[in-house]
Amino acid sequence: MSEYSNRIIPIENYKHTKIIATIGPSTNSYSSIEKLIKAGANGLRLNFSHGDYDERKQQIKWIREASENLQKPVAIIQDLQGPKIRLGDFMGVISVNKGEELRFAYNSDYALTGIIPTQYDLSLKVNRGEKLYLADGRIICQITSVNKGIVYAKTENEGVLIRRKSVNLPDTDFSGDVITAKDKRDIVFGSTQDIDYVALSFVQSSVEIESLRKILSNIGSHSKIIAKIETKSAVDNLEEIFQSSDAIMVARGDLAIEMPYETVPIIQRKIISMGQNYAKPTIVATQMLHSMIDSPEPTRAEVGDIATAVLVGADAVMLSDETASGNYPLESVKTMKRIILYTEQNTPQKSIISDKNTRSYAISSAINNLAKNINAVAVVAETKTGATAINISSLRSPIPLIAVTSNPKVAQQLAIVFSVKSFVRPYNKLTIDRLTDWLKTRKILSKNDIIVTASGKYSGVVGTTDTIKVRMIE
Repeated sequence: MSEYSNRIIPIENYKHTKIIATIGPSTNSYSSIEKLIKAGANGLRLNFSHGDYDERKQQIKWIREASENLQKPVAIIQDLQGPKIRLGDFMGVISVNKGEELRFAYNSDYALTGIIPTQYDLSLKVNRGEKLYLADGRIICQITSVNKGIVYAKTENEGVLIRRKSVNLPDTDFSGDVITAKDKRDIVFGSTQDIDYVALSFVQSSVEIESLRKILSNIGSHSKIIAKIETKSAVDNLEEIFQSSDAIMVARGDLAIEMPYETVPIIQRKIISMGQNYAKPTIVATQMLHSMIDSPEPTRAEVGDIATAVLVGADAVMLSDETASGNYPLESVKTMKRIILYTEQNTPQKSIISDKNTRSYAISSAINNLAKNINAVAVVAETKTGATAINISSLRSPIPLIAVTSNPKVAQQLAIVFSVKSFVRPYNKLTIDRLTDWLKTRKILSKNDIIVTASGKYSGVVGTTDTIKVRMIE
């Protein structure tokens, strides 16, 4: 990959909160991907619940070509399917009455037996008394018994069942089955491609994160791990999940079924706050611009939703069906960027980190305070692994953060981190000086601009950031 040398964008127009877009049928071309990146997408998500490997290879190739042509690092996220807990196939629809007993079994023939088929053997996991939600939570059942592979459940309301619709079991422990055989094949495939993050679905605890990290290590993958918070168990185990993962996604779709929907905004805010405390990027996902699947304009509630995520300090906001299968994918990215920029420019985001007594926090705090006190136009940080930039970013300074690294993958991974604008440059003693001079020639920085630089005594060595300087661009 050639050295990045980002497009000319005035530093005051950098957005701090990043945008992740999902690639799908509506954006499955080089032209569409390039337009998404140009419009403001910093990360692109590949949903491995759909598509085949040939399609994924082509999409990854397009993303990297567009990224290089636009001279803009882009993070590629491999979103694993996880356990496919859905109804199976049956003809027509099934009408359900309140108080009715339903029977479920793995791959059963509904026409012959009257037993509703499932794509996962629920009888191996569920227990009497647990809740079972059908059709995106519209039909609520309680499991009454499990016998010979058949799950019996009594309905609490009426509704209609359609084949292949999701099944949610908030009380059921799925630990040990989160990383499926399909996921493992997909992980191995991803290790042969230029993947930056692996998003793990239906996380229950840190155990699944550690299992995934071991798999990635064994196959030589340097991808980072995003834990998707979409189960009750994950909410109960947030502390250990934060400690084990590299980033966190608030997957509000399934989470709002697994948990009372009124709790989701509070959980979202808690996760974003914890992300700052742990210096781990946080992503808010699901239905952020859902109406724009079919409409060129967002609802006022959606605008408020995005603005709220920005104000409380999310690193990134994500578009799913809006860009994967919607009618207005490009307009969705542009709309999201417009909301982000206006929100940031009119109400600067403030850090909600509690006091920490760590060396990295002390250095990051000193950098940001110095930059604020001297009215610096930017902070320029040299980083080998991205940790320095992430630590500085976690303090949520309104001052743009420029990260310089010798590793293209680190530059790509930093693309979805709050405020960070990353550049790839070979390490030497003059790395930062050369970058700032280059930024001046590109009119990103100007003569007499004041910046704060952060680097280490030993350039390119992990964990040696110990030098803070103030520089005026000449």
